[in-house]
Amino acid sequence: MPEQAPAVAAPAPDTGGWAGHPRGLTTLFFTEMWERFSYYGMRAFLILYMTAPVLAGGLGFDDKHAGSVYGSYTGSVWLASIGGGIIADRLLGAYRSVLVGGSIIALGHFTLAFPSITTFYAGLVLIVIGTGLLKPNATTLVGSLYDIKDARRDAGFSIFYMGINLGAFIGPLIAGYLAQNVNWHLGFGAAGVGMTLGLVQYVLGRNRLAPAIQRIAIAKGPAPVAGEPSGAWRFTTDEWKRIGAIVMFFIFAAIFWAAYEQAASTLNLFTERYANRHFLGKEIPTSWYVSIQALFVIILAPTFAWLWIRLGPRQPTTPVKFTLGLLFVGLSFVLLYPAGALAQSVAGIKVSSMWLFAAYFLQVIGEMCLSPVGNSVVTKLAPPRIVGMMMGVWFLAIAVGNKLAGWIAGFTSTVPLTTLFGAVAAATLGATVILFLLVKPIQRLMGGVR
Repeated sequence: MPEQAPAVAAPAPDTGGWAGHPRGLTTLFFTEMWERFSYYGMRAFLILYMTAPVLAGGLGFDDKHAGSVYGSYTGSVWLASIGGGIIADRLLGAYRSVLVGGSIIALGHFTLAFPSITTFYAGLVLIVIGTGLLKPNATTLVGSLYDIKDARRDAGFSIFYMGINLGAFIGPLIAGYLAQNVNWHLGFGAAGVGMTLGLVQYVLGRNRLAPAIQRIAIAKGPAPVAGEPSGAWRFTTDEWKRIGAIVMFFIFAAIFWAAYEQAASTLNLFTERYANRHFLGKEIPTSWYVSIQALFVIILAPTFAWLWIRLGPRQPTTPVKFTLGLLFVGLSFVLLYPAGALAQSVAGIKVSSMWLFAAYFLQVIGEMCLSPVGNSVVTKLAPPRIVGMMMGVWFLAIAVGNKLAGWIAGFTSTVPLTTLFGAVAAATLGATVILFLLVKPIQRLMGGVR
């Protein structure tokens, strides 16, 4: 049964947490940090494991097969968020959905720790199901910590996003190192341990989430009388317009993620085969490079959180922020174009890793303009009674982007890198221009929400 609304007024603003934010933000920060530790820790070496020779403990897949499996897996993780949102809205509620989802994720990683092709696919399926339950509902809980007009909201999501990326930074360093330097399956097991730690602190911090759970219940209203329609899809004209705005953001977010998610697919293979990974006489594990994006987010997230609060009503609107996000990710592939040309100009040449650092820096600037802002705006635009499902729809954009990223990675061995990087740059910069022209129409659909 979903959480029921108590017969009391909405909870008063909570300012007892970090920097005057709700205390529940701390609990969700660490829950998401450990979940992302497990997800990104495993993702950092997944395509490397699949393409590694069988004699080296890998699966021996070719690039096309590995890219297809990678894209299907990562895409399905986000696609499952729609079902997870519906289950939370209709059955379990947000809190219990996160708890059940995290438990299934941990089980999936521990299943991957056993070396067989059967446990490999079974583990991936379990992680898909678990993440579908956890991901949209953790985000919904964050949004529900704040009143819809609370000026701390976007800053709170930026802090939450820093927790996501703290886990994404640490995960590849630990799980990736164990996988590449000790045993692939020990890396999978380390990811499961991380998710288990996240579940423990989530349960211990439940009381801090009570105001969020209460707001969700109040927003949904009383449960319908048995035999009567719930009215879940009866929306006002303004609500339909706001749903339309979410759809527009969805389209352009999918394009953004198709480029951004090249980091663990195409660019992971590029790093393995063409980048000079030596530093002070030692070779850096390829999986560690996947942490670069997360490191930049950790550095930049406080700056962007401060910037949005500092600008207040003068900050760019959400459609403008999305436009900036697409622009910067497109420029990152313009930057990578000469690196790709240099890498394949002479057989055996290794290009400087600084190309990757610079490209990832540009991508993260774009990410900070789009991803946490998108999470925030969906919780503001979505009708309260279907907010969980709409968060799932929002994450579907990441699913589409990941599937496209995996598909593109399949061409790494057969298409010149300049063609790959150039095509991604052209697609994202073209989308930037189109979105810029649609800024005002989208703002009208949003009905006053910025």
